[in-house]
Amino acid sequence: MKDAVVIKGNKAGMTVYLEKDLDFEEVLQAIAKKFKATAKFWGAAQMTLTLEGRDLTPEEEYRVVQTITENSDIEVLCLLDTDGNRTRKCEQALNERLMELSSLTGQFYKGNLRDGDELESEASIVVIGDVEKGAKVSAKGNIVVLGALRGAAYAGVCGNEDAVIVAFEMAPMSVRIAGLSLKKAGNGRHLGRGPMMILSENGKVVEEPIKKSFLSALNFI
Repeated sequence: MKDAVVIKGNKAGMTVYLEKDLDFEEVLQAIAKKFKATAKFWGAAQMTLTLEGRDLTPEEEYRVVQTITENSDIEVLCLLDTDGNRTRKCEQALNERLMELSSLTGQFYKGNLRDGDELESEASIVVIGDVEKGAKVSAKGNIVVLGALRGAAYAGVCGNEDAVIVAFEMAPMSVRIAGLSLKKAGNGRHLGRGPMMILSENGKVVEEPIKKSFLSALNFI
């Protein structure tokens, strides 16, 4: 028998496939059952969500998202789809937001940083890409990686303990805030699922899922 709901994870979130021949209320029940059963696996995380398999009205999309959040600790950051027009609008909104923030952050870097690359900033920095193993980013302010952080990231290098490090995928070899290191970092270990934030708290460096939507979280830069 074909599953009514199939979940597949990806780099920044998940895709949920919905059976098109079932009644919508049955689909919602299947979603609730599936996410309740897998809640421990996903943990507390923020993710993008793509829905495939059947056409949904905006109201039905809302009910799907609501069912997921009510039966798990997942926060849906953004609902993605194959609607080219809506995707373009989302991209445009993101680009406008990034440009608005550019005057505050001091620096943007577009592209992947690879083994041996080093990037430094006198303010905060946004990396639009991945920081691969062997690469290093350091900044006097915050570091935001719109991709995977697998290398080293050192924020608040002049003693700013309020600085933070954010990445869509957090699996760093080394991270520091104002000279304090996160002991859990290293060996490519993933520090949670979905976008994560590294910050200094009570004299220690800790990691936690981003509690807000991604764009709202950028306000701390």
